[in-house]
Amino acid sequence: MGTRYCHLKLDERRKLAKWLEAKMPISEIADRLGRDPSTIYRDIKRNRYTDDELPELNGYHALVAQDKYEQRRAIHRKMIIHPDLKAAIEDRLKAGWSPEQIAGRMRLERHPVRVSHETIYRFAYSKDGREEQFYRHLPEHRRRRRPRGCRRHNRTHIFDVQSLSHRPERVSERLEFGHWECDLMMFRKEHGKVNVTSLVERVSRYAVVMRNEDRQSRPIMETLIQGLAPLPRGARQSITFDRGTEFSAWKHLKAGIGADAWFCDPQAPYQKGTVENTNNRLRRYLPRSTAPTALTNRYLRSICQRLNATPRKCLGYRTPAEVFESNLMEIKNRLE
Repeated sequence: MGTRYCHLKLDERRKLAKWLEAKMPISEIADRLGRDPSTIYRDIKRNRYTDDELPELNGYHALVAQDKYEQRRAIHRKMIIHPDLKAAIEDRLKAGWSPEQIAGRMRLERHPVRVSHETIYRFAYSKDGREEQFYRHLPEHRRRRRPRGCRRHNRTHIFDVQSLSHRPERVSERLEFGHWECDLMMFRKEHGKVNVTSLVERVSRYAVVMRNEDRQSRPIMETLIQGLAPLPRGARQSITFDRGTEFSAWKHLKAGIGADAWFCDPQAPYQKGTVENTNNRLRRYLPRSTAPTALTNRYLRSICQRLNATPRKCLGYRTPAEVFESNLMEIKNRLE
């Protein structure tokens, strides 16, 4: 691997400006800074200040040099130089795409001008991006970048279930289509018991969201049966749950559509990470403050359509809908 070139920093430029004013030879300056002389010559040439009207001000000034360097090196420059590109990125963010999905789709579609997801984040949190409040379009609308925290899960356990440790390897490794993960999304207590079931197919990441009037297990299983019954048997082979009591009627699911049920270990909902990740995406449209009257079937379908039409990195930037339809066609062709 080649060595990484490290640009001069502000404190080095201050020393350089002071030593240049003292007429110190470039070779000595380079030696004192631990730099190659060519680096010093290059920085002086690139960042020297010139003024035709006031030539007496011409020279190398540390703050001016740093400002010119930052303007030239700004990682978000493409989104400033190409306003059409910025507008297209903004439209995709408003449609629910993440910066990584936008950047990946650009690579897949071979756009002549494209950016990385880091460029989008850097612009959103840059001075220009903050003035436009560009961060509001990001998935989590945060004013500042910060590391993601850990969620705590305090769920009641159920027993007499098939543990995830016994799930076939072909399912665990996502080698077989038709295996789902399921969870409930809850809302504020003052809004009552209404909740939604979030269901995700593990291979395609295809999402389905359905309304429930309460957390009773039998009606929730009925909703799952109604939602999955139209699919061919090969597309609804199993569902993975956590140990919440709302899934205690899992045997009814087996009797209804013949789907197996697998359960995470106690206090380990992260073992069904696909649906947990999908819930995070859904919260953009279904925050905890959502009123029950807003949870219409039409609205929930529109959210799913938007989510399933968003390209995913893990799918090679294809969309869940594209992968899901492709696998469905394979099953139907085998049945014919």
